[in-house]
Amino acid sequence: MKKEDVEKLLHDKVEDGLHISPILPEGIKNYLIDIDGTVTEDVPNEEPERMGTCEPFPDALATLNKWYDEGHIICFFTSRTEEHREVTEAWLSKHNFKYHSLLMGKPRGGNYHWIDNHLVKATRYRGQFTDLVAKEVTIEVFDDGKHE
Repeated sequence: MKKEDVEKLLHDKVEDGLHISPILPEGIKNYLIDIDGTVTEDVPNEEPERMGTCEPFPDALATLNKWYDEGHIICFFTSRTEEHREVTEAWLSKHNFKYHSLLMGKPRGGNYHWIDNHLVKATRYRGQFTDLVAKEVTIEVFDDGKHE
């Protein structure tokens, strides 16, 4: 899916005369993907000179580009700051990553607990990119009064 197609999906959704948050078509995922330690070695913001020279993990490049080609939305979401945008975009281009957007300034420190009004699924990177598989796990949720 091209960037302009994604823009059409994500903007100007109106229901009963009010703008609403878009819902993606069935089967399309909106991937938020970290860069450092996930698609390349862990490069801290304190060493920006390494951001342009690090090598991508080959399985990450192949998997993310496959997901892009399948029509999924690829958004890199990184703790790198705006001052690192140019080197980051150049690095992604140099290594032929296909993506739709790049969000800078993700909070640093790991152990994230994301709260959102949309369904959020998370996959922790542990050294290998593959297709995703279904797995049952225990998660923390808000108490809705129903205990199963």
